[in-house]
Amino acid sequence: MSDLIALSPLLRAAEERLTVLGVAEARLDLLYLAERAFAIPISRLRRADGVQVPADAVATFQALVDRRAAREPVQRILGDWEFWGLTLALGPETLIPRPDTETLVEAVLKRRPDRHHPWHILDLGTGTGAILLALLSEYRQAFGVGVDLSPDAVAVACGNARSLGLRDRASFLAGSWVDAVASRFDIIVSNPPYIPDADIAGLAPEVARFEPWRALAGGADGLDPYRHLVRVLPPLLKQHGIVGFEHGADQGPAVADLMRAAGLAEVATICDLGGRDRVTLGQASAGSRAG
Repeated sequence: MSDLIALSPLLRAAEERLTVLGVAEARLDLLYLAERAFAIPISRLRRADGVQVPADAVATFQALVDRRAAREPVQRILGDWEFWGLTLALGPETLIPRPDTETLVEAVLKRRPDRHHPWHILDLGTGTGAILLALLSEYRQAFGVGVDLSPDAVAVACGNARSLGLRDRASFLAGSWVDAVASRFDIIVSNPPYIPDADIAGLAPEVARFEPWRALAGGADGLDPYRHLVRVLPPLLKQHGIVGFEHGADQGPAVADLMRAAGLAEVATICDLGGRDRVTLGQASAGSRAG
């Protein structure tokens, strides 16, 4: 049996190290890493003063801390993360699901509150499948299609659907936006790349160095994907179908204008929990070709 040692000094030294390096929320990150290294629930680790851990697992913990010190995000170190209460595996070609993106799920659920309707849902740039799988977990009769340019991302999304018991109601395709899509949908969602290309290098190292470039880069002003999507999506909407986009905090008015110019109606921008513009929704207009 391994000897036991006190956890508090390990956490204290690691927190001092990460804080000096500029890591935000170092203590919380270390609790996640300690949970993984020592197989002790984080609820117990929060009371670190009374916790002892196996000495033979300390090297594993220190190796995880070294990765965080190199600014690798804790989510990538762990290899999975929670979104909408669902645990999702990550891959090199997928963005880390973030709480801000839950705003898009909430907005769709409010705009289409019938949880029992067999909605057809399309998620473009699906990544881990986070948005689509969250919606399918709420709409128990719905079926969804997720599309991503990266076959590796599609493989991750398929695995997540399978592990969550949603594989029978989700299909994932590798392709460029709607090139592989011929059906019409009640709900279309997307969290496309929206960072201006020149701004990416100046982002936090966790993003600039570890998130996939093509999932971030939105062109010179960050709006290129929206210009394309508002052009190609209206014909894919069923009657009264809705489109929901996540976007940057300063992009709400521009995205709303693009949606209105494309003939979408009932356009509205929704704020995230921080009070920043985060999601814009639109609906197929009565005079559109959707049907």
